[in-house]
Amino acid sequence: MSTASSKSDDGNPQSIVVHVQSPGILRSCLMRIVFAALAISVLTNFFLLGTGESIEGKSQETFVSGDKSADVKIAIIPIVGTIMPPFTERVLAMIKHASEDDDVKGVILSIDSPGGLVADSHQMYHRLKLLAAKKPIYVSMKRICASGGVYAAMGIGESGKIFAEPTTWTGSIGVIIPRYDFTGLGEKFGVASDSLTTGEFKDSLNPLKPVTDREREVWGEILEDSFARFVKIVAEGRKGLDEETVRTRLATGQIFTADQAVANGLIDDIKFQDEVIEILQKDLALTKVRVIKYGFIPTTLELLLGSAQARQPQDPLKTLFDNNVPRAMYYFGWGPGLGQPRLGDAGLLH
Repeated sequence: MSTASSKSDDGNPQSIVVHVQSPGILRSCLMRIVFAALAISVLTNFFLLGTGESIEGKSQETFVSGDKSADVKIAIIPIVGTIMPPFTERVLAMIKHASEDDDVKGVILSIDSPGGLVADSHQMYHRLKLLAAKKPIYVSMKRICASGGVYAAMGIGESGKIFAEPTTWTGSIGVIIPRYDFTGLGEKFGVASDSLTTGEFKDSLNPLKPVTDREREVWGEILEDSFARFVKIVAEGRKGLDEETVRTRLATGQIFTADQAVANGLIDDIKFQDEVIEILQKDLALTKVRVIKYGFIPTTLELLLGSAQARQPQDPLKTLFDNNVPRAMYYFGWGPGLGQPRLGDAGLLH
């Protein structure tokens, strides 16, 4: 606070008091707001825990449609975005949730994904297959359900049904290991790779070296192993299809429209998700049902730091090392980006 003197129009002196806000007070106010938000978050989670609902970071259910008072439920499990960690673990948790809840009589697998990592796609397929042995699963394909998305969908078995929207893209059955050839660029700028290795294939797929015939043979066998598994599970998961038909007609990497997918036996019919729910309810002979959707409450850290993390530049060295790792993928695309995921992906409630 400071005081200054001046004279009024009649000549009498008067004082003017100026209040200056201390930076320390502003900082204190901000800290109080942050602590208050954290306290509310903690109290909310204790309340949810006490009422039997799930807390942040855990799978929870939200009402979608139907009768709120009904005990019997149809659960929607969303698979959104690239199939990769940490989304894989969240989807597996939702599958477990549906499996253990006796009130869930059927499941809608809602897929909007271009696919992803081979191992993660198979993990989802495996868990869905176990769930399908207990409860019927119907698939609702959204904008795109390709490659690893198709692979996961096959986990519903022959007893399940697969539907797509009129504008859905699906298919892209095949395997890709993204690789860039920088040999010409290296020669132009005088850059060469001279790694010290203990074996012929230790630095295989090095972008600064041409792929040798022996390397193509080695990686060809790896690709064929994943590809043969993909073909097999599609043939097993779709009535009327055998492995030869899948290999020659479907497993070319081609994308199919919804109409083409129906004609080729890859899906059963063209329906929107609300229609798929009605079909499943009718097939289960349920008169009253509560349709719920699984998701995850973003953690406090995700809420506070999510947008800031998205703006942070990645460590160039970490990015370089990550990009050097070959990844076999059931993925629709030639050069997938596996960068920082968005907060809204993988069933996060937002």
